[in-house]
Amino acid sequence: MENALICVVEDDPDIARILQTYLERERLRVVCAADGETALQQHRSLNPDLLLLDVNIPKKDGYAVLAEVRRRGDTPVIFATAMAEDIDRLTGLRMGADDYVVKPFNPAEVVARVKAVLRRTRGGGGAGLLRHGPIEADLSAHVARVVDPDAGATTLNLTLSEFRILVRFLNAPMRVLSRAEILDACLPDSDALERTVDSHVSNLRRKLEAAGAVGFVVNVRGVGYRLVGAA
Repeated sequence: MENALICVVEDDPDIARILQTYLERERLRVVCAADGETALQQHRSLNPDLLLLDVNIPKKDGYAVLAEVRRRGDTPVIFATAMAEDIDRLTGLRMGADDYVVKPFNPAEVVARVKAVLRRTRGGGGAGLLRHGPIEADLSAHVARVVDPDAGATTLNLTLSEFRILVRFLNAPMRVLSRAEILDACLPDSDALERTVDSHVSNLRRKLEAAGAVGFVVNVRGVGYRLVGAA
């Protein structure tokens, strides 16, 4: 985790300086961007390990930055913002943010959240390959695929949250997982609401079905979800 590069996207120079100081104390490298366009330029050129992203920033807001980052890949993103309503938190998480921290925050807590996301991103569940039907997840490469014997493999463009949920399903196929269990797998260090699980699972199911794995994720009403054989 040491030497991981964190991009702090914050237009308040005092907050950016405080976050940089706390992150560097933990031997993390830091670059700062004061607006969305600069953040995307740095993301493209520097390939940071994580973005710590405010929402209300100039030129391109945090939502636009997150959307573009998700189109490019699965770089972890933590929102650090003054937007504290449940709908704001839900919007950020549904768009693919890995965590959400509300201002005013304790910078030490923000660092702890950053380190937790980095551990999940880099550490995961150890090396190995999980399979269920045509679905497989390579834990060492952090890649998920749907394999068709005739057409070959289709790599899934999953967010980190979606990948972690898929891994939880693959580790317990056929068992019903409650929303609380899935939330713990997806965002264990967050205070996100359980109803965000429905959005993450829906996105995961859509991506699986688009790749040909239809009918594998089932909603058990009032209980949770499970991974089954094709319907």
